[in-house]
Amino acid sequence: MIFRACQFEFAFPRPALIMGIVNVTPDSFSDGGEFLDAERAVAHALKLVEQGAELLDIGGESTRPEATPVSAAEELRRVLPVIEHLAGRTRVPLAIDTMKPAVARAAVAAGACIINDVAANRADDAMGRVVAETGVGYIVMHMQGQPQTMQKNPVYVDVVRAVEDFFRERTRRLNACGVQADQVVFDVGIGFGKTLEHNLQLLAALRSFTKLERPLLLGISRKSFIGQLVPTATAARLPGSLACACLAIEAGVQIIRTHDVAETAQAVRVTEAILARKKL
Repeated sequence: MIFRACQFEFAFPRPALIMGIVNVTPDSFSDGGEFLDAERAVAHALKLVEQGAELLDIGGESTRPEATPVSAAEELRRVLPVIEHLAGRTRVPLAIDTMKPAVARAAVAAGACIINDVAANRADDAMGRVVAETGVGYIVMHMQGQPQTMQKNPVYVDVVRAVEDFFRERTRRLNACGVQADQVVFDVGIGFGKTLEHNLQLLAALRSFTKLERPLLLGISRKSFIGQLVPTATAARLPGSLACACLAIEAGVQIIRTHDVAETAQAVRVTEAILARKKL
């Protein structure tokens, strides 16, 4: 299985990729305001690479529940200097975490080669056309509703089936736009329009998504469902995040998105080494 993003190519099976999070925002749920300054964001990103990040995910708009939307101009003001600096200082593939096709296109022109799209549930094909025209990798995330409303009583008959059906339907629409299958990664969207029970059901069923024959990305770092299970502050959720990451690796997930790169990389590599012995 191949994942292509512009000039980058990843052939699976291979060790899981660690994606480091760089939030250039004042209000993200975990680290909002810490890296709003471009220079600090770049320094943080380079530190994540030193710690083992093989992908960097750069976002300029918070997508936490009830987050206030920002304009495309403001989002670009935040992320473009970071992407431009990083494109000249690291060979690690850069992802732009955005819901806006115009922001995605400008970020790709600045050096990003992956679009991480939490709003892949949109009704129009504008983002699909950007992906097809630029040849970038595209992370298709499942979300019920929008960030402002997604946690207001989300309901599913069968959440695992609903997410699988969504991925199949998006694949058809992306293909119709000219997007190739090897450009696509799937993300089940933990915490995006899901209750605690929905999140747990999806985590327990991760292996079932491997039959779709596309790489899977899991973003569980410091998320609120961990605090619902074991009451903890956001910054104290690393153990729960690592537990989910290790289980995800055993289930066949290929990309782990995290704030805590060094710790996650160590946990993932140890898990992979143990699993390799089980197969001997």
